[in-house]
Amino acid sequence: MIGLISATAAGAAARDRLAAAWPDRTRVYDGPVGDAVRRAFAECEQLVCFLATGAVVRLIAPLLGDKARDPGVVCVDEGGRFAVSLVGGHGGGANELAREAGELLGAEPVVTTATDAVGVPGLDTLGLPVEGAVAAVSRALLDGEPVALHNESLWPLPPLPVAGEGAYGIRVTDRLVELSEREVVLRPPTLVVGVGASRGAPSEEIVELVEGSLRQAGLSARSVAELATVDAKAQEPGIVAAAERLGVPLVTYSAEELAAVEVPNPSDAPLAAVGTPSVAEAAALIGGGELLVAKRKSAARPAMATCAVVRRPARGRLAVVGLGPGARDLLTPRAKAELRRASVLVGLDQYVDQIRDLLRPGTRILESGLGAEEERARTAVAEARKGQAVALIGSGDAGVYAMASPALAEASDDIDVIGVPGVTAALAAAALLGAPLGHDHVSISLSDLHTPWEVIERRVRAAAEADIVVTFYNPRSRGRDWQLPKALAILAEHREPATPVGVVRNASRPDESARLTTLAALDPATVDMMTVVTVGNTATRDIAGRMVTPRGYRWQEGAK
Repeated sequence: MIGLISATAAGAAARDRLAAAWPDRTRVYDGPVGDAVRRAFAECEQLVCFLATGAVVRLIAPLLGDKARDPGVVCVDEGGRFAVSLVGGHGGGANELAREAGELLGAEPVVTTATDAVGVPGLDTLGLPVEGAVAAVSRALLDGEPVALHNESLWPLPPLPVAGEGAYGIRVTDRLVELSEREVVLRPPTLVVGVGASRGAPSEEIVELVEGSLRQAGLSARSVAELATVDAKAQEPGIVAAAERLGVPLVTYSAEELAAVEVPNPSDAPLAAVGTPSVAEAAALIGGGELLVAKRKSAARPAMATCAVVRRPARGRLAVVGLGPGARDLLTPRAKAELRRASVLVGLDQYVDQIRDLLRPGTRILESGLGAEEERARTAVAEARKGQAVALIGSGDAGVYAMASPALAEASDDIDVIGVPGVTAALAAAALLGAPLGHDHVSISLSDLHTPWEVIERRVRAAAEADIVVTFYNPRSRGRDWQLPKALAILAEHREPATPVGVVRNASRPDESARLTTLAALDPATVDMMTVVTVGNTATRDIAGRMVTPRGYRWQEGAK
């Protein structure tokens, strides 16, 4: 929960804007400011104070305890010009909160955390538990000193300015290791603990068994991703409480699913009790991986719990990112986050140039020219299979005539794939034209480089006969100058010569142009590959110079 505190009418107005935008995330604290801050500090994970930074410093100074547990605090000035991350930039999430609040309020986020200021991800912001000399290694990264990365788990990390060797080190491992005063260890969630338990098994017995088994195997409990068991034990109080104490989710599987898993130590007892010859080992192994700890019983007499531990291999990460039509303000926040999350960027050279300044230091860039789409898709998937965090970029939406299709055709289920939507050229053009896509519409590419013309023509005829608004991508190039006239002729068989047609070139870019013409008046020679052509249906109208397709056909009836 985010506590909101203000002292003046101007501050209250900005506070209320934030509260209205985030109704489920925020709580307004009224009354004397000092009391409000103290209550919010004790009850909330984060605070936004619409007060002077000096005043907030004096109010929270006696309340500060441990930066790992204190809430993050953001100050917004009375004029709403700046959102200042005051304390808890990383641990309390104040840096990100300042950016979010700033974007919503139109305020400039002010972040002074050293790693954020220079674009180096903080070691405590990577989403993994971190141990060791965090401050010393972070300072070495900032100072440009060589820091060695030992990624034993091949976990997909954001870009880090690391070297092969160095006096400082970062280790990514689920093993218990001795660290020097110049090392940190990041704990990836690679371990799955399968648990079986008799009815009434106490949580203390289960937790002691799990922690003892991990310790004896030289494994860190902070790398446990989940506890797994059979469906019949989903509500077993001891197992539920053990998962809560370990701070991991409880995942369950049916007896039939577990019975199909080959295990080294099957038993008749669980077969009779819950219908599968193995619970602990099968639940741990069901997702694949290496069995590190075979089934073990607890030390109690009689033993009421069993566990097994499996290390699942890390999965590479492929984000397929749509950059939008070109304007920076049409690049979504999610796309920006994925670009900064990626340690490897794959893309068309001209698209890489558009967003190069958004990449973190250390990002490896693999760029190529036009016509190498399939090669880029294969490269991106191959890098993800190496355990990298990869961003594969495309213009508009990556799933519309872009890189998502060839990449996903190449990928299998051994990597994680994240799709990041973007504003398409059709949508950007439509916004300039008015509302041409107000009813059913379709996009058709006129390029026959990958699709036979016979197929394209059949689709154009279908859209024409169905009276659907059509947006043509790739309408005309120097080597393909007859396809657009042919497509327009097909549409003219079913639509009036005065049907509105929108022609938009370089939508959202500095040299954008948009014009409204008609089906009869459009000159195909004025169209090129940077142009999107939108042809209305029989209901589309030119209203005050804007292309409008009504949501229903009542307008059409009234126009007759």
